[in-house]
Amino acid sequence: MQSLDAFADEKLAALEAKSLRRRLKTTRRHDGAVVERDGKRLISFSCNDYLGLSQHPLVRAAAAEAALNYGASAAASRLVTGDHPLLADLEKRLARLKGAEAACVFGSGYLANTGVIPTLVGPGDAVFVDAWAHACIWAGAQLSGAKIIKFAHNDVADLQRLLEAERSQARRALVATDGVFSMDGDVAPLDRLSALCEQHDAWLLSDDAHGVGVLAEGRGSAALFPDAHIPLQMGTLSKALGSYGGYLCGSQAVVDLLKTRARTLVYATGLPPASAAAALTALDLIEADPALTQQPLAKARLFTQRLGLPDAVSPIVPVIMGEAEAALAASTALEAQGFLVVAIRPPTVPEGTARLRVAFNAAHADADIIRLADAIGALR
Repeated sequence: MQSLDAFADEKLAALEAKSLRRRLKTTRRHDGAVVERDGKRLISFSCNDYLGLSQHPLVRAAAAEAALNYGASAAASRLVTGDHPLLADLEKRLARLKGAEAACVFGSGYLANTGVIPTLVGPGDAVFVDAWAHACIWAGAQLSGAKIIKFAHNDVADLQRLLEAERSQARRALVATDGVFSMDGDVAPLDRLSALCEQHDAWLLSDDAHGVGVLAEGRGSAALFPDAHIPLQMGTLSKALGSYGGYLCGSQAVVDLLKTRARTLVYATGLPPASAAAALTALDLIEADPALTQQPLAKARLFTQRLGLPDAVSPIVPVIMGEAEAALAASTALEAQGFLVVAIRPPTVPEGTARLRVAFNAAHADADIIRLADAIGALR
């Protein structure tokens, strides 16, 4: 095994030289926006728990009760014995939230996209993917065996050009994009993408992991475009819903197909009862308090206004630092001032665009947001 260790050491050394090596850091989350690392409490602006619901007492109690009533695990694939009663309830609620006929719950958002895309397209088909789409969309496209065609980020004209050139050569076509882009916080033009897909008989898949719960009173980015037809609405339970898992909302026929053919559902253990119960309670809280869903975006806009940046359109605001070293140095400087803002580096983002990814949640105090904006302003 010496050659294996030598290979790993060589790769790690090369990453270290470029400031691209990653290391895990044990982090304990507390109520609100506070986390603890190495015994030090920090105000986190790096968590995707946009509404703070993972720490909500009712969500935590629901998860604990479900574990006591149903066990700690689904213990099998959903098609064997892992389809516990909470999953059907959760799917009904998700379908209602997204205005769809049905929903299919997966073990994670990554499993959803890597299961859905290969189920719907394969060799002889084409997948048109936004250049900045999430890694799991690209992974699903690669696993499908379909021809992958990249279009420029949020560039409808480029997608139109590519569809006109490539669509006739493909049996089936799928267009895949994020609804809210996880590293830039911008929103896809789903209305224009939808119209283009209708024109070329392509199926539109939108990944709303970072939109559900925080846009359009919690219904997500698709609801910003009521006239858009989005037959494949994917999302996660692990961001604003404060739990874990993924889903696909669509027609009953599509969901039935996924439940019998999507490999990441057929061959994966079902979502644990605690996660399903937590997500159900989070959905209750969102429906009961639509004003809560507006707070993350309002907090983000306070930040962008203070820094003189364009108004935020989601709870995610990137502050581009350039090279990886600069982003790491800025993150370290902010930590010394009591803030956790993790540096995002290639290959997660393109070369030369390493950044501070600032994520806002309902628990952030306005005074802390202003302090953070001023601290970042001094570093730019």
